[in-house]
Amino acid sequence: MATHLITKLNVSTSKDEEEILGANGYQLINSDLNEGTGKNRIFIWYKKECGLKPVTRIQFSFNDGMKSGLADAGYELVDKDLNAGAGGDRIFMWYFYGSTESDIPIVNIEVTKGANEEPALLRDGWERLGCDLNRRVGGKYIYLWVKREKPSYICEITATVDYTGDKQKFDLGFTRVDEDTNRGAGGNFVFLWYRRSTDKSKALTALNASTDFQENVRLQNEDFKKVSVNLNSGTQGKDVFVWYLTEGCESQIKNMVLLINHEAWTVYQKAGVNFVDKNLNEGNKGRKMYLAYE
Repeated sequence: MATHLITKLNVSTSKDEEEILGANGYQLINSDLNEGTGKNRIFIWYKKECGLKPVTRIQFSFNDGMKSGLADAGYELVDKDLNAGAGGDRIFMWYFYGSTESDIPIVNIEVTKGANEEPALLRDGWERLGCDLNRRVGGKYIYLWVKREKPSYICEITATVDYTGDKQKFDLGFTRVDEDTNRGAGGNFVFLWYRRSTDKSKALTALNASTDFQENVRLQNEDFKKVSVNLNSGTQGKDVFVWYLTEGCESQIKNMVLLINHEAWTVYQKAGVNFVDKNLNEGNKGRKMYLAYE
């Protein structure tokens, strides 16, 4: 196996930890995850070793409910709070060595700290992980991105309410988008999930969303298929569903992102990224959020 695959991940929350990881052959992503908060310097580190199993999936947890499925599915926990000293949610990174069709080795990771940096990475085949690493702290919107060994496509999308089916989804090779689509709306925790494939013929070709009956009918008539979970489950808001297309001459979907940063909505549209202009928290007081895909 080539040495260019990532085999381990770690996090430093102090100068001492930085020195220890550096001495142990870890490489630093020189991007402070607490930037803009004036708190502890926090960095992600990675290791590339010859002949060892590569990391194929990375997830984050920002509450205890998100942890059990990851632990049960065999994810490795990096036991360092990415918001240490800054308040906000306690965010932890998890990584996995998988062997399903969706487990494509990760060759590189990158951090962004603003919406302006994101579309170019998306275009270049990078995959943005769903958790804002400054979640509920203020400061910048910080995301981790991964680059895989081979080009891959989103071949399946689904959603779950709360955490009961998490282990099963992880076992099947799904990646959870680590942001609650009901954020700020009350109701259940609802998460989107996707699965990847290197087989272009399996790729989804378009995404959409519906917030009322007319849109449901229209999308059905256009051959879209519905993800059966209401993204507003448990709230007073409208029923919101995500839809996907599996055929047609559209380009294949390589990546999708859930956009909670209001600056990103314009930036992505100006960059020509496909933007689904439907607020996933329509009709309630929850956080406005939109889907985009490339």
